[in-house]
Amino acid sequence: MWPTITAWPPKGTVGEPDGVTGSAVATVMARHPSGQPAPPQVRKHAWTVPLAPGSVRAARERTERSLVLFGLEGTSSLTGAVLLVVSELVANASRHAQHSPDAEITLHMTDHLLVVAVADLDPRPFTLADAGRASGQGLRTVADLARTFGGDVRIEPAAGGRGKTVVVRFILPEGTP
Repeated sequence: MWPTITAWPPKGTVGEPDGVTGSAVATVMARHPSGQPAPPQVRKHAWTVPLAPGSVRAARERTERSLVLFGLEGTSSLTGAVLLVVSELVANASRHAQHSPDAEITLHMTDHLLVVAVADLDPRPFTLADAGRASGQGLRTVADLARTFGGDVRIEPAAGGRGKTVVVRFILPEGTP
């Protein structure tokens, strides 16, 4: 059995901004008893922020703590890019997802990839082509940052048919922990 380490207590953690809830699981995989290499490390943190004043700041602070727990340096260009992406996506959800009381943020990191996902419950469809309008500067910035790290952006419909998730992938630079 692989050991599992919980990075911090789930839901209602002392010191979280009002309304921010979530959990974090960082799975550390060692060498299998057979001597075979272990599967890649998978680190994942997910939490919910209310779409209210202060939500961008709360999302950014929680993201920064998660990235540090993942082993990324707080001063790296990747960390800066991810923090800006989360800020832009939560700001967009706050501004445009009027039918969603909150947004779910997920960070998922493997040995070679960091994925940021921000989901809301607003049923109105949205496409990357919509970012071509003058008001789409934030999403264009997100796409540019993802491309800087060899990644991409896509918008997926919610599994339950209501809402959407903006998924941003970053290819991790060589030497990233």
